[in-house]
Amino acid sequence: MRSSFIGKIEKASIYAQQPERVTFSSFSVNFHGENNIHKLAYQDGKWHCSCHFFSQWGICSHIMALQQMLPKMLPQEALTSPTLTESIQH
Repeated sequence: MRSSFIGKIEKASIYAQQPERVTFSSFSVNFHGENNIHKLAYQDGKWHCSCHFFSQWGICSHIMALQQMLPKMLPQEALTSPTLTESIQH
C-alpha cells in the first residue's frame, strides 16, 4: 500500500474521534420508533418529523433523541426548540 494512502487512513481515524469537526447543515434519516418508522429531516434550520406528535407540537421524542445523539455535530439552533421552550413555560 502506498504511504500516502496509509497516511490518509491514519488521518481519518483521528478525525473520526473528533466529531466536533463536523456540523450538519441538512440531513434526513429513518427513525425506527416503537410503533412505526418515522422520517426525520433537518433542513434550512428547521426540524421535521412524520410522527403525529410533531405535527401538533413542532418537536417530538425522535428529534430530541437525535439532539442527544449528535450534540457535537448539530448547529446550535438545532439543539433547542422554541416550541418546546414555549410549551414548558405555559
